[in-house]
Amino acid sequence: MRITWLFPGVLILILISACAPSLMPSKDPWYAQHFFIMQDFEREIYRSLSPTGRIEFQKIFWEERPQTAKEEFDRRMEFIYQNYKRENFKQPWNTDRARVYLLNGPPAMIESHVNDNWSMQVRQAVGRTATAIETRTDEDIAATTLEVWAYNFEDQVVYYSFLFEPPNKWRQAELRVGGYRYMGALELKNKVETFGVKDESAYRQKLQKLQFIK
Repeated sequence: MRITWLFPGVLILILISACAPSLMPSKDPWYAQHFFIMQDFEREIYRSLSPTGRIEFQKIFWEERPQTAKEEFDRRMEFIYQNYKRENFKQPWNTDRARVYLLNGPPAMIESHVNDNWSMQVRQAVGRTATAIETRTDEDIAATTLEVWAYNFEDQVVYYSFLFEPPNKWRQAELRVGGYRYMGALELKNKVETFGVKDESAYRQKLQKLQFIK
């Protein structure tokens, strides 16, 4: 589905996938919490391990990172529990806004918008046909709410957009404006600078050994 929106004086295009699955797993709570800050090689190794190997992986994961990384992770997770629990009571980190916040931290700016381009729903009334000019009773106002997060990256501004879905969900949509193509670079930068390991070579060797644990 395509939606056009007026944002800071620019007409933008939002592309929504109605059936897009969540990127994060849900059956392994630890993996779900850490999924978005993990490097690709970490995810690949973790999925290949035995249950015992995964427990050892979880220990090594934070042992090989600076203490400041764990402290920042805990601060962001606390914020997520306080602000996004309504979207997913059991796993508040497994929501679109939470995963972006967990990786990138607080945005430089958040703007909320409501679409003013009202579209009326024509329904069959009792004994007659309703017209589109009678009332605004059938407008789904909540579904038109848009939240845009802005992050500074080098000389660009990267935007994330989230659309509200009643009764309590916010779903990320693709926002074709303002440094969109730099989103991947921004996320990689935060993985490395905020949550990177102290010695990647030694870390990889330790993880490889876990694959022999039965």
